[in-house]
Amino acid sequence: MENPTIPWPLFDLRLTTRRLVLRPMTDDDIPAFIAAAQSGIHDPARSPFSYPWTSVPEAELPANMAVHVWRTRAQTTAAAWTLPFGVWHEGELVGMQDLVAVEFGTLRTVSTGSWLRQSAQGRGIGTEMRTAVVLYAFDHLGAEVAESEAAGWNAASLGVSRAVGYEPNGIHRKQWSAAAEDVQLLRLTPDRLHRPAWTLHVEGHDGVASFQGLGAAVHADS
Repeated sequence: MENPTIPWPLFDLRLTTRRLVLRPMTDDDIPAFIAAAQSGIHDPARSPFSYPWTSVPEAELPANMAVHVWRTRAQTTAAAWTLPFGVWHEGELVGMQDLVAVEFGTLRTVSTGSWLRQSAQGRGIGTEMRTAVVLYAFDHLGAEVAESEAAGWNAASLGVSRAVGYEPNGIHRKQWSAAAEDVQLLRLTPDRLHRPAWTLHVEGHDGVASFQGLGAAVHADS
């Protein structure tokens, strides 16, 4: 796919693993993004998301998802940024993997959030895409900590975190969707990361580092 004509440096970023391509969402990707979500992500009876965005009336979901893409892009600054990666497997958009930071220049900490369409679940794709973004964060952005969280009942998400190398970092009681839940906090540092056998290939990093005010780009073999 050719780069859009909009001068947005994040559009040039591309992470490639052994099976996946991750790149920031463009407007041309929005229809496939919506279709992936509408195909089903989770059991409707229980949401894995702290904000129940999949529970809105079906007619509202497409516009909400488009607005989410635009809002995320518009609110990205050097002080607080989100890299909203679409995840492609065999040419099909199968999910989304966010990499988020606030005051990254000082804290050197990122957090993640993600989802996969149900047809792509149970095949190790969730682990591979999370590994890709934390490799990028540690080896190219210079992050020192990666954080995540999941409802205590969400065995699938917690399993991905364990497979990547995250360690439990306490329990937090919070509103999760429409209910109170015990939420498992998780923490990962570069020395605890379960590095994969495959190599992460990164394109378009220098423009991202400059845009986010990171100064000289950090590069490492990953």
